[in-house]
Amino acid sequence: MFEGYPLLKRVAMGKLVGACFGIAGFFLMPVLWPDTGMMMRVAVLLWYITFGAVISLFALLTYNPVLKLKMPWWFICSFTGAWLDLVLMLFIYGDLTAMLQVWPGDGSVWACPWWFVLEGALVGLAVGFFTHNTSHHVVDETI
Repeated sequence: MFEGYPLLKRVAMGKLVGACFGIAGFFLMPVLWPDTGMMMRVAVLLWYITFGAVISLFALLTYNPVLKLKMPWWFICSFTGAWLDLVLMLFIYGDLTAMLQVWPGDGSVWACPWWFVLEGALVGLAVGFFTHNTSHHVVDETI
């Protein structure tokens, strides 16, 4: 379907992988946190679709002209995913802390909202893996 458009294929694959994570979050949120409303669930779904698109585009930038350094796709995807979730976590820190007091429980080491940054790096790595292995390279990497 996207044979002549490798950039569009890459973004579509990123959105598809992001949508898989978003759908999982949409359906798991009422199980883990029964008090979350529909607005938060839809926000998680849309966040991961956007997350997948952004990660798939950032994975194309394999050369950093400031550092004059070539970086592998897995580093760029993990770093970008962690950065995106760090910014989101800072915006929703209060809500996220309240949600994590319910599950896994108050006082648990897993109740810290900073784990959300690691989750972003892992999801970014998964999105990058699928977009890197299913799409042609759009940018010349010999810069």
